[in-house]
Amino acid sequence: MAANDKGLTPMMKQFFSMKAKHPGALMLFRCGDFYETYGEDAVVSAGILGITLTKRNNSAENSVEMAGFPHHALDTYLPKLIRAGKRVAICDQLEDPKKKREQIKGKKGLTEMDKMVKRGITELVTPGVAMTDTVLNYKENNFLAAVHFGKASCGVSFLDISTGEFLTGEGSYDYVEKMLGNFQPKEVLYNREHKKDFERFFGTKYCVFEMDDWVFSDQSAHQKLLKHFGTKSLKGFGVDHLKNGIIASGAVLEYLELTQHTHINHITSLSRIEEEKYVRLDRFTIRSLELVSPMQEDGSSLLNVIDKTVTAMGGRMLRRWLVFPLKDVFPITERLDIVDYFFQKPEFRQLINEQLHRVGDLERIISKVAVGRVSPREVVQLRNALDAVRPIKEACLYAENEALKRIGEQLNLCESIKNRIEKEIQPDPPQLIAKGDVIADGCNEELDELRALSKNSKDYVLNIQEREAEKTGITSLKVGYNNVFGYYLEVRNTFKSKVPNTWVRKQTLAQAERYITQELKEYEDKILGADEKILALEARLFSELILAMQDFIPQIQINANLLARIDCLLSFAKTSEDNGYIRPVIDDSEVIDIRQGRHPVIETQLPLGERYVPNDVYLDTEKQQVMMITGPNMAGKSALLRQTALIVLLAQVGCFVPAERANIGLVDKIFTRVGASDNISLGESTFMVEMTEASNILNNVSSKSLVLFDELGRGTSTYDGISIAWAIVEYLHEQPKARARTLFATHYHELNEMEKNFHRIKNYNVSVKEIDGKIIFLRKLMKGGSEHSFGIHVAEIAGMPRSIVKRANVILKELEADNAGVGRAGKPNTAKIAEHREGMELSFFRLDDPVLEQIRDEILGLDVNNLTPVEALNKLNDIKKILNGKA
Repeated sequence: MAANDKGLTPMMKQFFSMKAKHPGALMLFRCGDFYETYGEDAVVSAGILGITLTKRNNSAENSVEMAGFPHHALDTYLPKLIRAGKRVAICDQLEDPKKKREQIKGKKGLTEMDKMVKRGITELVTPGVAMTDTVLNYKENNFLAAVHFGKASCGVSFLDISTGEFLTGEGSYDYVEKMLGNFQPKEVLYNREHKKDFERFFGTKYCVFEMDDWVFSDQSAHQKLLKHFGTKSLKGFGVDHLKNGIIASGAVLEYLELTQHTHINHITSLSRIEEEKYVRLDRFTIRSLELVSPMQEDGSSLLNVIDKTVTAMGGRMLRRWLVFPLKDVFPITERLDIVDYFFQKPEFRQLINEQLHRVGDLERIISKVAVGRVSPREVVQLRNALDAVRPIKEACLYAENEALKRIGEQLNLCESIKNRIEKEIQPDPPQLIAKGDVIADGCNEELDELRALSKNSKDYVLNIQEREAEKTGITSLKVGYNNVFGYYLEVRNTFKSKVPNTWVRKQTLAQAERYITQELKEYEDKILGADEKILALEARLFSELILAMQDFIPQIQINANLLARIDCLLSFAKTSEDNGYIRPVIDDSEVIDIRQGRHPVIETQLPLGERYVPNDVYLDTEKQQVMMITGPNMAGKSALLRQTALIVLLAQVGCFVPAERANIGLVDKIFTRVGASDNISLGESTFMVEMTEASNILNNVSSKSLVLFDELGRGTSTYDGISIAWAIVEYLHEQPKARARTLFATHYHELNEMEKNFHRIKNYNVSVKEIDGKIIFLRKLMKGGSEHSFGIHVAEIAGMPRSIVKRANVILKELEADNAGVGRAGKPNTAKIAEHREGMELSFFRLDDPVLEQIRDEILGLDVNNLTPVEALNKLNDIKKILNGKA
């Protein structure tokens, strides 16, 4: 249906003309007190929001689907549409319907379109471009990304419009995939001509928007960026050599213009993603280690455990720190020193904690100032945050820590704007400027006068009445008001002779006369427009204040970043104290020596009274490069692998770690191949996913890496799996460039043989104890390999039917006996095992056994239909005697 279709009402024509500007977006069309959607938009919206789908012009030929909700519920429904990955165009009424009716009243020759209230798209909200608190997650960045496919490399850019963070980088497809995995953008832009490339390299999991190829041109991108930043080059940002990254960044700014986000002066810089500063974590590792989100709905992530941040911006920074650990000793030590200082100086820690509680989300508030969408309450919160900066700044300046002193020096008090807010805004204003009573008394003389008029109108009128009655002697004088004459003085006929000549008669009544005076007329003009003038004046004064605040955006953004940093380090100190963490020793060696290490997440989830069993792990590149870990299911191999990676990662983030002692030689990359999964949507089996992840590790590993393999090769046949596992371990041991510190957990006991021929491979096992046929998991790492998996025992405690457990034990013994006789390369006697399978054992009459044949004959000879209960019991007893005789 198009806007020019015959039979459409003027309003529907208006709707379709607006819809044509953004055909790919859902249109929320303001109609009186409702936001309405029509056509396909209505069908989609009703499905997502769970609202009723009806029809407009139900009986007409041009009937169209319709769904809507009250305009005041926008903050409830808009987030649901955005989280469903939809782009939403908000079309508002640009005129007051009442004023519109007054304007056209009596006018002739107007068309139906002339009589319509003007409407326009006031905002285009997309998953990657959102400023509304109800849409945003307060402790998570909301990144918009753009990817540019260059000739030699790939450019990528990230922008969080809600905070002003703007980043760019370029590299291989693998690099860009890693960046997308780490930043987790809510929306990704790319050239529509590269759709197949995007899906091939980065998959279909992202919410995407395709743009025209001219957007991704070098000239267009440069012009956009230089115009925005007001500079002659991009050298000052250190990104001028990143040609493809610049093009991606230009596409981001073009998208902001397309979505009508033009107030973006809070985007003050473009930073390079300095990959060489951070540990490489691929998406498999981030997922496997459950760094920021658990794999199970009821699980917990590392972020859940260590995030004790007070501010939202601190929470967002901590999330980034976890996926971008440092790999340089100095900045890590600097962070650890500050965490240590919080332990040493409890008074300092308490002061910082108290003041951070006053800060709020300073980062997003100042971004709202930039786009002119900040509320009066948020302005007061910004003032409170600036109030908290002073004691934090002073405490840091006097701290016995150089890093904290530098933070203190960089914090800006912004006193002039803080004082102006304090002077001009009420201490507890309403959320909306339209509610009034936002500007403080004494700030503006005209406003004070208007408020006095509005608040004291009755008193003022009474004052006129009393003064005129006393002056004229008309004791019954009254001041009244009506819609025709406005304010008037009413005089009873008995006092008409006392009326002054300056009064003007307006109305004669049966018993009285009504007059007006010049003073009353002037007061009437003032008081009738006072409330409207008050709102308009308050809005103007508030806008002027916001404009002044915009000059302080860079300083306040720096404050927000520094306060978030302090918040993260304070969170580390709180977590470390609560969970008994210790300070690790960080150096450039190739030794990882963890004594009595614990899993930081699992230990917080144990039942009350149960204690996590700690373990030692030692890895280096000279004596013990590969720890080959065997042991039964559920013994704790996977937990041991994960805890080692998490301890190393926590140390390189700058946090204390769950151990008695930890010496961490810096790692440049952490790789994990943990757990089984498949990707059915892409036709990838468990084994294919396993091999893809393993390939990624082996193609990118270095001698400074930490590698964790858990149950590699389980997705294929036994001998294939053993062969692949052996070859991978051998490669890691023998290749000089790939000589990474490695933990290799496996069920393949055959791999224990490698210790004899490869001197840096050492066997370990997670011990168990067998008592009265029951297995007790000790979860303690011991030297030497294990020879049993105890998988059948795990099946038993998981609730497997007893007959299956019993049969599995029988089969296991027969297989082990066969294997002992024929050697590793031989095959077990499966025919013999099948002969005794469960179904055949139940049909025992088919076995060649004289006793069983006798029992068979006894049963077959019974006349069941004529058998009495007593005879049945006697016969059963006879059969029992036959069996006892056999025994």
